[in-house]
Amino acid sequence: MKKMMIVCAALAAVMVLTSAKQSDDVMVKENGAYVVNTTQLGKNVDGYVGPTPLKVYIRKNKIEKIEFLPNQETPKYWNAAKKHMQNKWDGMKVSKVKTTEVDGRTGATFSCNAIKENVKLAVEYYEKNK
Repeated sequence: MKKMMIVCAALAAVMVLTSAKQSDDVMVKENGAYVVNTTQLGKNVDGYVGPTPLKVYIRKNKIEKIEFLPNQETPKYWNAAKKHMQNKWDGMKVSKVKTTEVDGRTGATFSCNAIKENVKLAVEYYEKNK
């Protein structure tokens, strides 16, 4: 009976450590802000060419900034999307992100849609795991 309890306790500890490690890959706290990395969350969120990961910085339930991570998008269109959307969410309450329509950039529709989807995924993850 004691052996079974020890095995169960060890399994529970491994599960807790494993789940904590997964969360650490997605969200960390940095200088008082939560930083959500969508590399894994949005691995199936494609722009025109492929995944378009972001880091979304959240402080006091507001988006502070968005950092665009390396991807395979066509630079001309990706840069246009970034320039147009860089500050669209700055200062926005996380509760408003899901219901606010953010306009994209004509000519970079796929990239803009992927950016919007990644921001929503980041906010959803933050709300569930903060």
